[in-house]
Amino acid sequence: MDFGLGKILPVRIEEEMKSSYIDYAMSVIVMRALPDVRDGLKPVHRRILFAMHEAGMTPNKAYKKSARIVGEVLGKYHPHGDTSVYDATVRLAQDFSTRYLLVDGHGNFGSVDGDSAAAMRYTEVRMSRIAEKMLEDIEKNTVDFAPNYDESLKEPTVLPSKIPNLLVNGSSGIAVGMATNIPPHNLGEVIDGLVLMIDNPAVDIEELMRAIPGPDFPTAGLILGREGIRSAYTTGRGSVKMRAKARVEKMANGKQRILVTELPYQVNKARLIENIANLVRDKSIEGITDLRDESDRSGMRVVIELRRDVNSDVILNQLYKHTQMQETFGVNMLALVNGHPRVLNLRQVLEYYLEHQKEVITRRTQFDLAKAKARAHILEGLKIALDHLDAVIKTIRESQTVDIARSALMNGFSLSEKQAQAILEMRLQRLTGLEREKIDQEYQDILATIAYLESVLADDAKLFQIIREELLSVKQRFGDERRTVITSDVSKMDLADLIAEEDIVITLTHYGYIKRLPVDTYRNQKRGGRGVTGMNTKEEDFVEHIFVSTTHHNLLFFSSRGRVYRLKGYEIPEASRQAKGTAIVNLLPTEPKEKITAVIPVREFSANKFLFMATKKGIVKKTELTDFDTARKGGLIAINLDEDDDLIEVKLTNGEQNIIMGTKHGQAIHFSEKDVRMMGRAARGVKGVALTHQDEVIGMDSAHKNGEVLTVTAEGYGKRTPIEDYRLQTRGGKGIINIKATDKTGEVVGIKVVRPGQELMLITIDGVVIRTDIDEISLISRNTQGVKLMKTAEHDKVVALAAVEKKVDSE
Repeated sequence: MDFGLGKILPVRIEEEMKSSYIDYAMSVIVMRALPDVRDGLKPVHRRILFAMHEAGMTPNKAYKKSARIVGEVLGKYHPHGDTSVYDATVRLAQDFSTRYLLVDGHGNFGSVDGDSAAAMRYTEVRMSRIAEKMLEDIEKNTVDFAPNYDESLKEPTVLPSKIPNLLVNGSSGIAVGMATNIPPHNLGEVIDGLVLMIDNPAVDIEELMRAIPGPDFPTAGLILGREGIRSAYTTGRGSVKMRAKARVEKMANGKQRILVTELPYQVNKARLIENIANLVRDKSIEGITDLRDESDRSGMRVVIELRRDVNSDVILNQLYKHTQMQETFGVNMLALVNGHPRVLNLRQVLEYYLEHQKEVITRRTQFDLAKAKARAHILEGLKIALDHLDAVIKTIRESQTVDIARSALMNGFSLSEKQAQAILEMRLQRLTGLEREKIDQEYQDILATIAYLESVLADDAKLFQIIREELLSVKQRFGDERRTVITSDVSKMDLADLIAEEDIVITLTHYGYIKRLPVDTYRNQKRGGRGVTGMNTKEEDFVEHIFVSTTHHNLLFFSSRGRVYRLKGYEIPEASRQAKGTAIVNLLPTEPKEKITAVIPVREFSANKFLFMATKKGIVKKTELTDFDTARKGGLIAINLDEDDDLIEVKLTNGEQNIIMGTKHGQAIHFSEKDVRMMGRAARGVKGVALTHQDEVIGMDSAHKNGEVLTVTAEGYGKRTPIEDYRLQTRGGKGIINIKATDKTGEVVGIKVVRPGQELMLITIDGVVIRTDIDEISLISRNTQGVKLMKTAEHDKVVALAAVEKKVDSE
């Protein structure tokens, strides 16, 4: 086959792809995407700073158009797109992207809302003051230079970098098959770590972390926990949890609002607000009434107003969970070391920086030494000329040309060519006595400088002392306070851990409005009092249930349709005594005609505990508590009800208790829980009491030894009766007379098993609540009508009761 006389070569495509792709990958890794461990810069950033230095765009000069520096960089050092150069320049000038700005920008350089910078023809730039430290002493041969892309100029392969830029400003980049993501740090802390390393070269990472506790982001915010930081510093990889700084404050109208003043690093504020708005619209987060951005030149301020009845801690927790108010920074400390990508731990990053500074200071010292020796050599020649002044003048006057004079001086006085040239260029004013003394003094000073520079080169301890002093000088000039606060990782904590445990009263109205209050809201009164208003309700609504629990308990809500829902005590919104509360449908996914009929407070779902249920039609059922240990949002089936039946009461038992049930016509039955076998959640249950025509069960409780049965009627009558007066029967019977229910007393509204020392809380249709000592209620036999417990207004009736433990009241 003819391959064109050697001009066309056969190549295997897989070999060509392999070698070409490796070349491409290495080019991206080394020349574009990864920073150098020594100066922390990628080539484009290094070229931008060097071009500014060369163009004289220093902090003490006027701003120049950004297009000018972009053109300089493109034309001389970086033959790529102008967008890449301008975008890199913009990032170095953004105070929300770069911790210590390397470019001082004038004009619109974008915002934390994601707005892009103005076009390069509008904005102006110059080097920042700290950027000067990146290039300081570059003219003293401190770093290597390499040819630019067309070999017409030279550019530095690295900058002297008097600041530890890799850690201070961080870096991020995606190469081929690898990526780097290094967070920014506080300059003063990093320098403290370097000083610690100079003073004690054997220092370990744990000790370094005392000086450098963690990243310090330009947007401030919070860092949760130190585990991710420790992992990043010891292995080079870790995950740092960031959180927005937010606080809850009360508004003038009594409502609350959340103020967000700092965001996690690299979070777009406008997109965050849009995300929150979408979550509110989709009802993923409920309780937010207004959302607005009040940020201005004085700082960030995002306002989230809350509905009066919601728990601000719960809303804040949901925002952290579902939005970028909590974000993760994946640390990957990958940088170029001698041209090769390496994952480095904290100590290695600091070591390589100190090695670089050692080389920079050594080369600078060598440069200064060579310059000093050259000057000393010249001064020695001048001293010889001054010592033989007449002869030198005569030699010069007798020479026909400069070259002849130079040669004559070199031969006649054993001078070098440079010394002879310096003598020829010497002004006549140097011949005065004062000028001769200055030359002698300068010579002595130069000799002292040479001796010092040679001692530095001969002693690493002196060299590192110079590095130490220069670093501390940088810290003093540019160091600032830490912005990001490192706190404990509360994201792993249950919200309950952040909320104080306290006793609460939970009230639920007929139409499903629920609220919680501290248990001491209601004052203790004597029997027969009028009570205090527990809440304001609309005319056709009334308080139907009252429960006592704590903020940390799991609350199992059992509905009339035999389903059970679960909330924590603190998730019930707190409200004032007069407030009607929150609609239960906002907290639980109940159906339109479904009502909550019982609440069981449970601290934990332990074994050998049971839930005993009773229905309006007299059906009872016993199910293990552990069957209900699930947080399924849609609720669970608790009992399978007949079409015309409702679940009216649920009790937590140990499986061996006695049960007492009461009916609205004044009957009661007392039987052993053991008579009811254990059943699954979906079972119907068995008959507990046989009911007469139009009678129904109004209450059920577990009976304990020495207990007393408290019975209350609609007209405010009630009594206590010893449990012994109720003989044990077999379940399913009609029971015995509990109380004489008449027109005067009204129908029975509830029964409870109580003990001395407790208090009784009664609540009426109009929302009036009374709290009185159980001991003040008469202890009488069961076949009586009882005594007046509460004076009810005309058309008002008692609808619910609860027995609570006695508390020491402030009143």
